[in-house]
Amino acid sequence: MATTVAEAGPRSKRAAILQAAVRSFGETGYEHTKWSAVADRVGIGQTALYHYFESKAHCLLTIMHMELARSADNFTAATQGLEPLPALRAAVRTAYDVKKQEVLQMRILHTHTSMLAHPRGSVREEEERQASRALVQQIEHNWTDLMQRGMDTGIFPERNATLIGRATLGLVISVWDWYRPGGALSLPEISDMMTAGVERFARGVDIGDADGPVAATPTRTRRPSAGTAADGASPAPDGPAPPVKVSAPSSRRPRTARSR
Repeated sequence: MATTVAEAGPRSKRAAILQAAVRSFGETGYEHTKWSAVADRVGIGQTALYHYFESKAHCLLTIMHMELARSADNFTAATQGLEPLPALRAAVRTAYDVKKQEVLQMRILHTHTSMLAHPRGSVREEEERQASRALVQQIEHNWTDLMQRGMDTGIFPERNATLIGRATLGLVISVWDWYRPGGALSLPEISDMMTAGVERFARGVDIGDADGPVAATPTRTRRPSAGTAADGASPAPDGPAPPVKVSAPSSRRPRTARSR
């Protein structure tokens, strides 16, 4: 990502602004955070923020881009050179091996992914959006490729690798909807639980069956939706509604009233 002169110097406040914004957006919420409150956390005037970010939205998109890049790099580092099953375990565990700041970044990303669906009005916001979309697609591809390798080697049952990869990714990141530091479950406990659950899902093992995969159950095939997790759009309808069944006209003659 290109940076301006104001961002690159040794006195740059860019990192401090991003850190303050992550804390504010993650703890208070993006919509409830005033741009001036971020400046106050850094100890600068509000106008100084515009040397680094065009808007609060530009800052948010930058945080999302930053977190997606971190997640993609960590997945690659954790799974490189491993067979599919150990790689799957490592991928899940590395997703939860995060610091407090990164927990907030994941929460922000998961909450505002829909922002990536529509073009932005400003050039720099659009640059961050496009970079983030590319990373989402890369991450989805990474999980899909991992599942496909497992299917190719016979470790995972043969299924739709794209669907299973995206479903697994969705399961892993859903934790950031409800996890809070200091809550009932610690991240190591969540990591153990999710690693076991994701492995059983990938292997096609039923929750109540510890011995082996579940027999495939025939299901109705549905047309893939137009919207995907890559673009953050809401899924489109699966297709036109089935035609209304109209009964054929009866061959019997209508009954008429008898004359007295």
